[in-house]
Amino acid sequence: MTTGRFLIYGCTGYTGKLVARTAKSQGLQPLLAGRNASKTQAVAALHGFAWRAFDLAETAKLEAVLQEVDLVLHIAGPFSATSRPMADACLRTGRHYLDITGEIDVFESLAARSSEAQARGVMLLPGAGFDVVPSDCLAAHVKRRLPDATRLFLAIGGLGMLSRGTAKTSVEGIALGTRARRGGRIVRLPDTPRASADFGGGPSPTVALSWGDVATAWHSTQIPDIDVHFQSSRQIEQMTRLGPVARFVLSTRLGQRLAKAAVDRQPEGPSDTERSRGHAVLVAQASNAKGQTVRSRLRTPEGYTLTALTALEIARRVLAGDFKPGFQTPSLAYGADFALQFPGVTREDLE
Repeated sequence: MTTGRFLIYGCTGYTGKLVARTAKSQGLQPLLAGRNASKTQAVAALHGFAWRAFDLAETAKLEAVLQEVDLVLHIAGPFSATSRPMADACLRTGRHYLDITGEIDVFESLAARSSEAQARGVMLLPGAGFDVVPSDCLAAHVKRRLPDATRLFLAIGGLGMLSRGTAKTSVEGIALGTRARRGGRIVRLPDTPRASADFGGGPSPTVALSWGDVATAWHSTQIPDIDVHFQSSRQIEQMTRLGPVARFVLSTRLGQRLAKAAVDRQPEGPSDTERSRGHAVLVAQASNAKGQTVRSRLRTPEGYTLTALTALEIARRVLAGDFKPGFQTPSLAYGADFALQFPGVTREDLE
């Protein structure tokens, strides 16, 4: 039995509150949920939404709430800790699962459950926000332009302030080092490669980072060698130049706790004004064994603004019956041009 309703779990964080506010402006009526009852109720009261409060470890409560909806838009990170229990419950109850993760291991763990999801008629689509809708669609576009591509280089620029949740996820990733695809396999690189990309103002230095497309772009394109870079900044350089001792400290439970406590002292995320003024630019370059290369560039609104739009649009499509069972990426489910439907998104082919 379908309900025509969806759950936003994790509505009290920066992104969750923005998604709830955007849902209200679009005339949607999600069911809101989170661990903290008073905080969840406060967000729901702002918009006139129904709400529930439970921890993901409360399996009976979780499954009871899932009976009220057709899909979950999961926003409560870090997804390394929260994705598995929510996905488990969605598969047990036959509910679709969306999230906004950018975590490589989360993508891979959900991809490994594709057959299980297909058998249940459930779609698992992680990365329904800025991580990784625009980059995934751009990767699929350059693959379409060069079908025999063997190498993909993605560069992301223009990102501004991170929310606390995103920053905490980044802290978790530091200890893992820089990862990329080689021969279709995810590998840890011995160093942190540097390169450059033209984000619209000429070549700009970039730094390799372990971004979600290391996982998803392979599933979307089958290109075996994939590197993801960010436009260089002071903060990124500081993070990538941590020595082995600092990385070891950050890999410990105490190091993680101290680093995340420092994140909690930062602003919750960019203001509405900062978001309205911001934008991101992504560049994708695909090359083949013959030395042929194609390059395309995508401009988008600020990342959190785009996340709210893309995640809600995917939820809307699923509720309307537009979904593919099993593990999906944004471009596998909705095509390389999906990102172009959103205001402020433009794409150009550079060569």
